[in-house]
Amino acid sequence: MSLPVAAIERVARKAGVERISAPALVELTKTVEEIGLALAREAATAAKHAGRRTIMKEDIKLVSRKG
Repeated sequence: MSLPVAAIERVARKAGVERISAPALVELTKTVEEIGLALAREAATAAKHAGRRTIMKEDIKLVSRKG
């Protein structure tokens, strides 16, 4: 499963990026996906630690504040 490149391009544009090469966009997409997967894994661990099987909004907030 991979994120749509067009969606990541929209995010980059919202961040103020005027121009981005296709290879840079592909690399950004891969990086965002890797970060998202890592956050999801950590959020799942946090939910399990709290005795839940469902990841909640608070779990995402908790793990995204790390680092």
